[in-house]
Amino acid sequence: MPHVIIIGAGLAGSLLSIYLAKRGITVDVYEARDDMRLHDVAAGRSINLALSDRGIAALREVGMDEYMLAEAVPMYGRMIHSVAGETKLMPYSGRQGEYINSVSRAGLNIALMNEADKYRNVTFHFNERCTEFDCKTGVAAFSSGNSVSADTVIATDGAGSAVRHAMINGGVERFDFSQKWLEHGYKELHIPPGAGGEFQMERNALHIWPRHKFMMIALPNFDGSFTCTLFFAHKGDNSFDEISRGSAMDFFEANFPDAIPLMPTLIEDYLHNPVGNLGTVKCFPWNAGGKALLLGDSAHAVVPFYGQGMNCAFEDVRVLDALIERHGSDWEAVYNEYGELRKANTDAIADMAEENFYEMRDAVADPVFLRKRELETKLEQSYADYFSKYSMVTFREDLPYAIAKEKGNAQDRLLMQICSEVESVADIDLESVLALVRRLS
Repeated sequence: MPHVIIIGAGLAGSLLSIYLAKRGITVDVYEARDDMRLHDVAAGRSINLALSDRGIAALREVGMDEYMLAEAVPMYGRMIHSVAGETKLMPYSGRQGEYINSVSRAGLNIALMNEADKYRNVTFHFNERCTEFDCKTGVAAFSSGNSVSADTVIATDGAGSAVRHAMINGGVERFDFSQKWLEHGYKELHIPPGAGGEFQMERNALHIWPRHKFMMIALPNFDGSFTCTLFFAHKGDNSFDEISRGSAMDFFEANFPDAIPLMPTLIEDYLHNPVGNLGTVKCFPWNAGGKALLLGDSAHAVVPFYGQGMNCAFEDVRVLDALIERHGSDWEAVYNEYGELRKANTDAIADMAEENFYEMRDAVADPVFLRKRELETKLEQSYADYFSKYSMVTFREDLPYAIAKEKGNAQDRLLMQICSEVESVADIDLESVLALVRRLS
């Protein structure tokens, strides 16, 4: 029976352990942290997750899609908040049944670990931080002093992966690596449920307060609360360095006045919750001679602005499982083909996620962009074969990210040009626009 070590019991590692267990593979999962099921999850770094079709497809294959969707809150669009407190809903799609789902990162992770524990061939080892990995022998060393090996190691240990570090430092020849930081970081804030447990804002939307150089978002939770995230520059004017205890309330009153009455712990949260960094990791190859594979954030960490980080990692797992079906435990063959299939697509979603940060922060307040979104919605309502770039990425699990990026960017350029030449979408002939879009394909 094959034996696989997974390093990292986060979302991707826990899901992967279920897939491998279903194939009869013996799985040992090593996790640096305590068992999160036994402790409260610390606040401050839990940006809610947007579960969409690619992630749902992966959960469906292990029978967990309906369970998780029952614990999720559907979000049908972006609710834009102006400084004056006016709101406007921008639907994600013009088709019925297309929406994303706000889920708790910790809740989903716990559910995946509980499901994995049902398999006798899966064992979790907690408080075991990987400190070294030998790419030639496949031996992983841990902070506890333990050293272990198996037929292969799959690293799902995130953007700071110890296995990737070993590959960089001579473990894999001609290993390419880049890490790009946004000038912005993030801080988690909180909107509690109302007095009767009700949602204090529209529950079925992702709320955005776009302010050009910074923004705040809020995603609904199942208990009636919202997890808010302030995306803010680290340094300079209007930054985490500048806004302190004495000026925080003044800053929020000037920029997010409609949110303040909903956030009774605003200043406490702002002062005490940590500042997180936002960056993109790209590297290649992900395969160390069949001895190890990088998967998920360890191979391709992305910023969270397309809501695809988890969905992409879950798609990684699904693609890998299909290759194991084809090649069995010929890990070198599995990993080589996996890299060929996934690299272009993970690069594409990384680029789109960064681009979407600037769209969410700046463009959603641009009249031409708003007309473009209105036009896209009308096209999706009217024509079954039209998909916006967002819909191609989010609701087309059968379409590779790289193709969605290429097609979507071409459509965006065309529609922005059309919408810049009119004052109202009512002045646009949909048939002629669709004919132009079809010529792009």
